[in-house]
Order: sequence, then structure tokens, then C-alpha cells
Amino acid sequence: MLVLKNIDVFYGNVHAVKKVSLHVDQGEIVALIGGNGAGKSTLLNTISGLIRARRGEIIFEGRQINKQKPDKIVKSGISQVPERRLVFKPLSVEDNLLLGSYHRYSFGKSSSIARDVEEIFAMFPVLAERRKQMAGNLSGGEQQMLAIGRALMARPRLLLLDEPSMGLAPAVSQMIFRHIFKLRDELGATVLLVEQNARSALKISDRGYVLETGRVIVQGTSRELMQNNDVQRAYLGREQESVSQ
Repeated sequence: MLVLKNIDVFYGNVHAVKKVSLHVDQGEIVALIGGNGAGKSTLLNTISGLIRARRGEIIFEGRQINKQKPDKIVKSGISQVPERRLVFKPLSVEDNLLLGSYHRYSFGKSSSIARDVEEIFAMFPVLAERRKQMAGNLSGGEQQMLAIGRALMARPRLLLLDEPSMGLAPAVSQMIFRHIFKLRDELGATVLLVEQNARSALKISDRGYVLETGRVIVQGTSRELMQNNDVQRAYLGREQESVSQ
């Protein structure tokens, strides 16, 4: 579904992403893990068209998209849930969802959009209870559900999730990960997941890539990565080390 070939991204003279190649097959959850500054969010923003790659190709469903504008990329079937959620806080929950379907608005389409809103409320019942509340009054976990719902309103075939557990309590984070797993298993969604909580990301994903200083240093199935000694020491042992200390 998605293929990246030798992607190079720069911020001025800083080489942030270095010849990254990866792929995502239809129906997969693929995890991108790595530390702060590894280039994970930059890579998602490049796929979405928010940042332009200096070199390389991004191919989605057989078409090159790396020269397209962000709104065209959304129309092509890719939606991103940004880091820190970025909901429109002064607007209601329902209005936030409607904004996710902006590119679908045309004469005669309002009924299908309304049905999709109700499907999101069925998926996240707590949002239905707060549909008229301002999004800024929601908890962090509720805002994350809203951000995911807003992205789904675009009817994407590929969902990009950027640090969905950031700033959330552990129990809330696990609930969000369960929802992500259900998106694939119950809705058939394809997901590219950026996440610093490597253990949780690998538990729900099929495959993964490890980024370090802008490069892919390890890739494989999620099981292989969880059993990799270097990955364990760098990304999976922190919880155990902090408990022992």
C-alpha cells in the first residue's frame, strides 16, 4: 500500500531523515520506534506532505505522492493523527469530527457524513456523551479518541498515528492501544504507528522499524524486534530498569 524509497529530509542544513526505505502492506499495523529526535514524526509529516523530502520517492497505492499538497494526500486516502492530538479546543466534539470530513462535503453528501459521525460515537461512546462540549474540556485520553475519530471521518485507507500515548496515564494509554488494534481487526484499517512506548507498540503491530538519528537501523516482525537483544536493551528494558532502581 505504501512504499518509501531512499527518503532524505532536511531542516535547513540538518539532515533529519537519511535514506529511509520502508513499506506498509494493506491490513498491517507497522510500528516506527526510536528515541527523541530519531526522525519518526518527521517521517510521518513527510508522508502527509507537511514536509517535503529533498530526495526519494513516496508511493501510495501505486502512485507517487511526495510532490502533492497535504489536502490532495488526504483525498488520496491518507489521514494523520498528529502528535499532541491538536484538536480544535474552542469547537464542540461534534464540530471537530465534521471538520475531519471537510474534503467530502458536496451536494447530497451530508447524510453519509452524519452516519459516519454516529459510527464514531458508537466506537467511542464517551465522545457521544460529550458531543456538544468544547473539545478543550475533554481529558487527554478523550482528546486522543477525538483526534482518531476526526482522522477516520476522512475515510482513510491508511491511518498515520503520531505518539498516541504521549502524556497519557498508563491505563488510558493501554485503552488507546486496544482501540488501535480494533481499528485493524474490526474495520480492516491499515496503520503506520509512531510510538516511544516500544513495548506496547510492538505488542499490537505486525512489523516494525527502529529509527536512530534519522536512519533505519533494525527492521523485522514485531516478535523478532522484541527478541532482539539490542532493541531490548535500548527500548524495552527501560521499564524494568526503572523498577529495579
